[in-house]
Amino acid sequence: MVAYVIGEVEIRKPEAMKGYGEMVAAAVRKYGGRYLARGVKPEVLEGGPAHKILIIEFDSVEAARRWYNSAEYAAAHAVRRGSSDLRLVIVDGVGAPAG
Repeated sequence: MVAYVIGEVEIRKPEAMKGYGEMVAAAVRKYGGRYLARGVKPEVLEGGPAHKILIIEFDSVEAARRWYNSAEYAAAHAVRRGSSDLRLVIVDGVGAPAG
């Protein structure tokens, strides 16, 4: 079953995050992920203000966890640390794996 990594990020120091985006994108590709949305400002229909959103599809929760726990993502995370506030969640999708 497919899984989605959904994130909401507020970037506080964009100049300190040079290279972060490509590092994460390379790791996402390596672990079989596909961006469905990346760095987009959502239209808020209910609730408080929202920050930029990302949605990454993986073939499974296990694949998403392999990406998140990878050395490649850890290196990118080190670049981002202290420069933004990020919330990431993994959710199960429905239906058969994409592809």
